[in-house]
Amino acid sequence: MPAVGDLIWFAVALAGAGAVAGLLAGLFGIGGGAILVPVFYQLFGLLHVDDAVRMHLSVGTSLAIIVPTSIRSFLAHRKRGAVDQDLLRSWILPVPLGVFSAAVVAASVSSAGLRAIFALIAILVGVRMLLNRQHWRLGTVLPSNPVRAVVGWLIGLLSGLMGIGGGVLNNTFMTLYGSPVHRAVATSAGVGVLIAIPGLFGYIWAGWGAGGLPPFSTGYINWVVVALIIPITLVVAPLGVRFAHALNKRQLEIGFGIFMLSVAARFLYSLS
Repeated sequence: MPAVGDLIWFAVALAGAGAVAGLLAGLFGIGGGAILVPVFYQLFGLLHVDDAVRMHLSVGTSLAIIVPTSIRSFLAHRKRGAVDQDLLRSWILPVPLGVFSAAVVAASVSSAGLRAIFALIAILVGVRMLLNRQHWRLGTVLPSNPVRAVVGWLIGLLSGLMGIGGGVLNNTFMTLYGSPVHRAVATSAGVGVLIAIPGLFGYIWAGWGAGGLPPFSTGYINWVVVALIIPITLVVAPLGVRFAHALNKRQLEIGFGIFMLSVAARFLYSLS
């Protein structure tokens, strides 16, 4: 049993992670999983959760928390008329299919390999946002099917395997085809909904009957952590939305670029 002092510090860390996750959900249209997953991983380690399920539990619990956070962020952005509804409608099937695919392969995928891939993507996206080179764009109109469907499936797959809301990947996809960054951020909140809901059920299914899970877990979802974090993220998410629409385009791009490079550094450090 961990010391009381350690538990207090981790409770503070959980509260801080929930606040940051909620702010990021509104500001960048992401679920905050890049913050939550490493915090959860350390928390479950302190609680002596079996290493065989520790990372899976962190990812699944992160996706469960992203459900209400993404929904609230999406509704706030949609109220401002900033969401690309056509793109979301075209991804109603491909994105969840990618997430369910992630749940199927989660137990056998190398965590180190996924972190390395994500770090590389994060570096490329962060540099692009900071430098804002127009010639890096792939076009001025989002591609149609089947390319669009394949991209949606990949976003669902990678996000489901890493416990993130998909905003990182969707922002990149949309801005590479000339979409305004505010529109990309707002739409990403909706993509987070398409990822988190099937991800919740997928990780319950993937972890059903697994050994070494802590109390109050259903599959790879720990409901104690979910109950502690969700209220904080729901309160903070609308604040992030207000920030997102108050900042100008260049400020938002710089902020997102710095965030992406920070996430990349965290993943690369975890591989050392």
